Amino acid sequence: MTFRHEWKHALNQADAWEVRGRLRAIMQPDPHTGPDGSYKIRSLYFDNREGKALREKLNGVDRREKFRIRSYNGDTGLIHLEKKSKLHGLCRKRSAVLSRTETQAIIDGRLDWMGKAQDRPLVMELYAKMKTQGLRPKTIVDYIREPFVYAPGNVRVTLDYNLRTGLRCTDFLNPDCVTIPAGNAPVILEVKWDEYLPTLIQAAVQLKSRQVSAFSKYAACRIYG
Repeated sequence: MTFRHEWKHALNQADAWEVRGRLRAIMQPDPHTGPDGSYKIRSLYFDNREGKALREKLNGVDRREKFRIRSYNGDTGLIHLEKKSKLHGLCRKRSAVLSRTETQAIIDGRLDWMGKAQDRPLVMELYAKMKTQGLRPKTIVDYIREPFVYAPGNVRVTLDYNLRTGLRCTDFLNPDCVTIPAGNAPVILEVKWDEYLPTLIQAAVQLKSRQVSAFSKYAACRIYG
């Protein structure tokens, strides 16, 4: 997968309502959403004891990466391991499917099988970095996502809200894992595209009172543990 462009804006509720109205008028809802046009995301992020991923994000390191395990709408029948890379302001995501058993093994620290997963290079890469860099499951991040798509430019725009943190909880498969609101977190507008961003979309996501930001849901949740 090639690198894609990415913008982020932190919005208040009034701004979010305004942008949502514009997006609904010109874009299509993502076909994977439910009847209300949204879905719930649960992610389990990895970091080492020194907080390498967190520090690189906060310091704006130009070339960085982070690993996470992700599920949608509480469906643990389909779980993805993901690696998100950033380079010169561009982003790329790679993913591999995990079973429930494999996911729990990673959480429990039973890792030997990962080094033998030759059909899934990403699993083997995480294994190597858990061994050499000390990466471990760090915290759960929950939120609601409302996604929109636009074919020209392969544009995807999302509104993320109701951000919650699992503190130090890594019990990813437990639907009763306690999470709390991550402070007064804003609504996060994310815009991703390939070669060009159509002028129509640029106009829809621009607000006079808002500029591109570097908001990190993981960093906002790590404040609490």
